[in-house]
Amino acid sequence: MVLDEVWRRLDGVEPLSGPHGGPLRRTVKLILDPLVIRPVQHPQCAGSMLSADGAVLLATRVHAAADVLRATAAWFTLLKQTRRGLRITEGNAQDLYFQRCFELATVNGLPDPVRDRAAAEAALREIHGLSAGRTTQALKEYLSEPARGDELTDLIRTAWRRRPLTEVPDHSDLLAALLETCAATRFDDPEADGSGGAIDLDEAVAASVGTHTGIRLWLDRNGSVAQELGLTLYPLPLPPRVGNSASTATLGLPLDRTIHERIFTVLQASSERADLPPIPELVDAEIARACAPWALLDESLRVAAAAGAALAVHLRPLGNPLTPEPDPDTARASLTGTVAGLLSAAVGLTGTAAGLLGTTAGLLGAPIGSASAAGMAGAAADSADSIPTEGGSPGSNGARRVVGADLGRAPERAADVIAGLASSAVGPADTAHSNGSAAARVINGRWQREAYVLQARRMMVRVDAVEGPLGAIAADLRVPWRPYLRRLWARLHGRDVREFPVCAADELWDLLDGVARSVILDHRMRVKRALAVSAVTEPDERESRVG
Repeated sequence: MVLDEVWRRLDGVEPLSGPHGGPLRRTVKLILDPLVIRPVQHPQCAGSMLSADGAVLLATRVHAAADVLRATAAWFTLLKQTRRGLRITEGNAQDLYFQRCFELATVNGLPDPVRDRAAAEAALREIHGLSAGRTTQALKEYLSEPARGDELTDLIRTAWRRRPLTEVPDHSDLLAALLETCAATRFDDPEADGSGGAIDLDEAVAASVGTHTGIRLWLDRNGSVAQELGLTLYPLPLPPRVGNSASTATLGLPLDRTIHERIFTVLQASSERADLPPIPELVDAEIARACAPWALLDESLRVAAAAGAALAVHLRPLGNPLTPEPDPDTARASLTGTVAGLLSAAVGLTGTAAGLLGTTAGLLGAPIGSASAAGMAGAAADSADSIPTEGGSPGSNGARRVVGADLGRAPERAADVIAGLASSAVGPADTAHSNGSAAARVINGRWQREAYVLQARRMMVRVDAVEGPLGAIAADLRVPWRPYLRRLWARLHGRDVREFPVCAADELWDLLDGVARSVILDHRMRVKRALAVSAVTEPDERESRVG
């Protein structure tokens, strides 16, 4: 809220602002947080709630950088104009240019549209020259050759047949202890010792915890686990397709993505692509990765995925424990009564929503990275799974809809399937009487402190209201592990491609906690936009009824 109010008082920063006048999310992530506010150096400016001194300091730092921010906006406009003149379409302009524009603004001040056009063109050629041929267009051309497509499909079929499908041990206690170790390491929580004893990340890696839990996603007796986790639309993961197109607007769920889509997302997010392997090596490595447990090659990242699943089952932003629901009619009546109570107690929230909306929380992003194809695991098991055709439905785009729409039974179903995955720190029978691990308590505490978001969701969304933006947010909140694990997998996949493993328990916690902060911020911004639209439309509706 503080950052939003301070930003709206600046002039000349429209290219860095959203349609409602506040800073763009990428403006906060790429410019304000790391280059202006710097919450690590100024902890008073960190967190979702600021003290009076913290709010003053944040406002002071933003106002002090006002001239540089105006120049940054002007440089961004100039770079976009020059980009169009050079017919460059590669990459997202905000991701690629925001920080370079801040650098140019700091060194040169406001640009002259004529005099500085050569400098803008040089900056663009430097930025895009770093791709060294690793472009999305080069990827499309490589994969679209008919003969190569058949060759890669055969390679996928072979790798999928060689997946390890042997019996694996139960690692639920190890994962529970690992999460407790993470919380104890980062917060020195006296309750974070856990009954299972501490375990180091290296021990979990040595025990192949990540590989074993990933294998369980493929086993028939645990059918629909990956689906319940929100990683695929299908009861069991299917072999990937090669694919011939990709778009960030139509990406499939993580385990349903084509080879093209998986590499496309890495290229889109990479500012220095020359550090990546050449396109042919990227494709070969991605085929091996897509057919490996958790669709990851590095064992430490597989452990991170398993730990994320263990943590995710205890995420309860609405505060409702994962207890078995009564029959659907009773559940519906109970929640409807709760919503009615909140409605009667919170009349007028819409009128004051504009003053409540906003955010000062920084988005903690984890660096992205990955691994080579050399580590493709495989105990030979000849299961002759078929590869869907390019036009087939498995793994196709448009898979962004919510899976498992039975929201009434979603919490206990998740507890059951994740317990079957051996990734739950608390068994389903104990969940009703537990607040989860210390790690879950930290994240739930932060999420449940999102007071205006929580109140708006409960007040304005009925059990049967599943349409519209608030309905979509409510659906995500009933199954919070799905958006959490989808975002966690995307970050782990990026780290895997760049061969950037997780090396210590505190680094693992930073990754898991950073994903939670990202999801919370995303929900907060979605609610903010939905309530802003509602605040504008409702007066018009009231006037039309009076007329």
